[in-house]
Amino acid sequence: FLALADKENLEATLVAHVTEEPRLTMTWNGKRIVDISREFLNSNGAEKHIQIQAAHARPYGKPSVTAFAEGMKALAADLNVCSKRGLSERFDSTIGAGTVLMPFGGKNQMTPAQAMAHLISVEKGHTDDVSIMAYGYNPYITEASPYHGAYLAVVESITKLVSAGADFEDVYLTFQEYFEKPGRDPARWGKPLSALLGAYRAQLDFGIASIGGKDSMSGSFEHIDVPPTLVSFAVTTAKTADILTGEFKKAGHRVLLLAPKYGTDGLPVASSLLDNFKKVSALRRAGKIAASYTVTYGGIAEAVMKMAFGNDVCMKFAATLPVENLFAYHYGAFVLELTDDTAVEGALLLGETCTCGKLVYGDEAVTLDELLTIYEGRLESVFRSNIEHTPREIPAYTYTEGKAQKAPAVLAAKPRVLIPVFPGTNCEFDTAKAMRDAGAEPEIMVLNNKTSEGISRTIECFAKAVKESQMIFIPGGFSGGDEPDGSGKFITAFFRSAAIKDAVTELLDVRGGLMAGICNGFQALIKLGLVPYGKIIDTDADCPTLTYNTIARHQSRMVRVRVCSNLSPWLSEAKVGEIYTVPISHGEGRFLASDACVAALAKNGQIATQYVDAAGAPAYDVHFNPNDSVAAIEGITSPDGRVFGKMGHAERIGAGLYQNVPGNYDIGMFRAAVKFFK
Repeated sequence: FLALADKENLEATLVAHVTEEPRLTMTWNGKRIVDISREFLNSNGAEKHIQIQAAHARPYGKPSVTAFAEGMKALAADLNVCSKRGLSERFDSTIGAGTVLMPFGGKNQMTPAQAMAHLISVEKGHTDDVSIMAYGYNPYITEASPYHGAYLAVVESITKLVSAGADFEDVYLTFQEYFEKPGRDPARWGKPLSALLGAYRAQLDFGIASIGGKDSMSGSFEHIDVPPTLVSFAVTTAKTADILTGEFKKAGHRVLLLAPKYGTDGLPVASSLLDNFKKVSALRRAGKIAASYTVTYGGIAEAVMKMAFGNDVCMKFAATLPVENLFAYHYGAFVLELTDDTAVEGALLLGETCTCGKLVYGDEAVTLDELLTIYEGRLESVFRSNIEHTPREIPAYTYTEGKAQKAPAVLAAKPRVLIPVFPGTNCEFDTAKAMRDAGAEPEIMVLNNKTSEGISRTIECFAKAVKESQMIFIPGGFSGGDEPDGSGKFITAFFRSAAIKDAVTELLDVRGGLMAGICNGFQALIKLGLVPYGKIIDTDADCPTLTYNTIARHQSRMVRVRVCSNLSPWLSEAKVGEIYTVPISHGEGRFLASDACVAALAKNGQIATQYVDAAGAPAYDVHFNPNDSVAAIEGITSPDGRVFGKMGHAERIGAGLYQNVPGNYDIGMFRAAVKFFK
């Protein structure tokens, strides 16, 4: 194990031996300081007993809403409903190239997904098997009645799975519990007891089990207590073809509400809910559902509003529900956009989709733009999503004078690509899979920097591997904390060592090989001078660079890029002017260069790709140019195009991915690279 850890550049230390003798012993400086019987540890100490008093449930209904437009605005500003995009995008949502549902869907990437859907990880093969997970919890209900709150948490979590395209039959649960410190207060102990009884009843009613979980009863600080918390996580599997997305798709579609019956105890009737699960699954299999969302904290109104944000498809409500019912709790209910006039037993017509730019209820209406401004602005001062930009015209660079590159010195039916793994690199497997799928033979080499001897050994091995390879690909990650200078320090120092610099120069200039870097790898290529100069040099302040995103945070989302040049062999499968959608995930991807440098790059055809808006025009708007790169530049090349650096993760591609964000994701750069050597 220690040898394997060293091979992966990980520190590992032997801390204990397992023995047959049932005792735990610890020694320090030759002196035994712990000697405890395993039987004592098994007993968990002395038995404890406590009296518990469970409180009666209190009413937990929401305040009544009587005015539609004002109610919608208040809902958009509610902290439990408003946009969390500025927080969510700080986390890499596409790592592993298996994301089936992006956190935010639609062409605007504004409809929050209600479930996580991700391909089961397979290193070298491919699968259409999807892991789906969703959660449920309402702190206001659980505070008034832990019993009802826990039961409805289960209902919410499993309904979200069915709404996302899963069948109910193979759903399992796990719980996260968090309660105030109980001490010896019977009433405080009554809260977790009531919650667990509610969750237990839900398991019995629906015939599903909770496996594992985590509990804590330390949620108190001085006089402040957490609300009673039992979060239900539901998990199951499905196929990529089963997945449903939540954003409205098209005007003229009927929107139905399919809700379960409720009993006198204020909880859904289990048989009614299970019957609705079957109806939704049958409609899905028949291809009748265009979009599906389940009703949560904000009621029907929240579901419709968020479904509208993704594609600017709005809805005119039918006069079937009183306005107060639109904002009330309806746990277990589905809002379904149907593709045709199929009758659904027990469903209520909510309305019809439209492109009027408004949500309309009777004589009242509120524009989607107004709601979106409130919705996005509520937490803008805490988690930034939008920044002002001065409209500036950016040329859509077009270079079509690229000639067929001179063939490499040695052709290869299956070219070898060397993929170095530095401390913090995390995209090596995605890159290797993309290369393997394109017909290359990838070799992942973990670089050891724990000791000077390890560095020397690594340099020797890597230089040798370069001589046996046709390509080098530096993958993305967080080397050096992903700081522009940080990523450069170790990676560039490594490549500037004499043996590796000579090997890379020989690969590019003598054998006619290729090199590329994405994200963190692009940062390294810039710092080395390989882009835009085509050789390893000592860069200075006049050279192009990459620095922190103007929004001052990590950005993980989809962007659109336009191919600007046919100079590079890496882009021989794409045409100039074509637009591709690509995942980005970086905090330091802002390309900076002087006007003179940009002009020279454009003239030489070295500007490979630009960020573009929905109309296909280069833009500075943060929604399209996430890092505020000068001239909207996303990728550049060396003078001959053999070295290519870009920020977008073109390696994160595959069948069934990103189903809630439309776009063409395959720029073909890996196939193009392999074809170059044939």
